[in-house]
This record gives sequence, C-alpha cells and structure tokens, in this order.
Amino acid sequence: FLAGFGSFMQDVLWCFSQVKGTIDTGVTEADIISTVEFNHTGELLATGDKGGRVVIFQREQESKNQPHRRGEYNVYSTFQSHEPEFDYLKSLEIEEKINKIRWLPQQNAAYFLLSTNDKTVKLWKVSERDKRPEGYNLKDEDGRLRDPSMITMLRVPVLRPMDLMVEATPRRVFANAHTYHINSISVNSDYETYMSADDLRINLWNFEITNQSFNIVDIKPANMEELTEVITAAEFHPHHCNTFVYSSSKGTIRLCDMRTAALCDRHAKCESAP
Repeated sequence: FLAGFGSFMQDVLWCFSQVKGTIDTGVTEADIISTVEFNHTGELLATGDKGGRVVIFQREQESKNQPHRRGEYNVYSTFQSHEPEFDYLKSLEIEEKINKIRWLPQQNAAYFLLSTNDKTVKLWKVSERDKRPEGYNLKDEDGRLRDPSMITMLRVPVLRPMDLMVEATPRRVFANAHTYHINSISVNSDYETYMSADDLRINLWNFEITNQSFNIVDIKPANMEELTEVITAAEFHPHHCNTFVYSSSKGTIRLCDMRTAALCDRHAKCESAP
C-alpha cells in the first residue's frame, strides 16, 4: 500500500490556483506584504504591507459552469491603515508597516478588523453602500448650504440607488500603551476584549475604551542587563476567554489563566523544547 501511495504522490502535480500582485523583481519596499489573515468564514482575505496599506480580497461566487472550481479572490477594498510617525520624546521614527491583522466575528452586514504597526492598534469598519440620500432641506444637491430664508417647504430625504461603494472607516485608535514593538494582537472569545503583545509586555484592552489598558504580563527585569528572553507571540484560547498563551525567544510556551491573578506573572503550564 505504501509503495502504491508513493507512486500516486509522484503523479500529483501541485500548482498555484491564483496569484495576486506582480511577480516582477522591481518591487518597492512599501509593496512587500508583511501579514495576511483570513476572516472566520474564509470569504475575505486581508493583507498588510510595509507601506501601511491594507488590501482586502473577496472570494467570488463559484461558477455554475465549473462547479469543481473554487471561487477566485478579487480586490474588495484598499485603504491606508497607518502612516509613518515620529516620536519626538525618544527621537524615534515609527514605521507604518502592518505587523498583524485580526478579524472580528461578523455580527451584521459590516466587517470589523484590527490592524497594528509597531505602536498603534486601530479598529476598522468595512461596509458597503449602494444608496445615497437626496433631498436635504439645508443643503442643495451639490452639498452647499442653502439660505434658510429661501426655504419655503420641508422635504423628506429619500435614498437613491448608486454604484456599490466599499468604505473603510477607523472606529477606534488604541495608542500610547507599548514601549516596545507590538508583535501580536489577539481577539478574545468574549468579543469585548483583545490583547496586544510587545517584546516584554502584554496588555488587555476593551474595545470601547481607547485610553486605558491593563498589563497582564510583564517580563521586564529591574536591570535590563539581566534580560534573557523576549515575548515573540501571544494568542487567546478560541473558546475560554480567561486562557491565553504566549511564547518567548527561549523556545518556551506559557499557558496563563487570568482568573488566578491580575498580573499573570506565574503561568499555569510551561512547554519547552527538550
């Protein structure tokens, strides 16, 4: 059986079903993709690049003429998520590169996602609009304000059909909570909180509060010369909102339970390479 399976694998030809973007050698630094993320249904694929842009691809409906061929992904929306900044207190330039993207479960017709660079996390709303309001009382059709003295009757605004437009709008900006570069963001299963991790700390955020976060992991030593490891990634459990894991540069994975203490400096379990 194994011999037959081996001959079968030799006959299998793997190839790309779809390639997006150019494959030229002259790609600019800003066009280099730094992160990719599917949403929960696989209908949307978001990519972030070093230029701070987010490009969302949507899977088209499968063709009835070719039922065995999966739908292809085409560009759905493109927007500028982050811009380059400068920290004047530390004389440090903050790159616009997108480090991570995380989707929130869809609750209505709109989509929500988190994107982060080294210092700032943003919550984006991506929605469709195929109608526009017309017939305002205080504005004309060009959007200019009308003279109130010239208004002799009140009109009821109506919605008119228009070409489909996909809009991306920032709903929250979570900043000024990380001294070091953010390497991970993870949405909690309660869908009310998420965490962001940098080299030495992990912070817990509420989606409705942008000016305050709670530090749940801090591995920074009192003397930085004694630093022996840094945090490389962090992730919430997919079902238990109190449980999360984080990994370190020492090759260890620590499981933490937020019910034990506000600061999870003592992990519940640690896995390390032999």
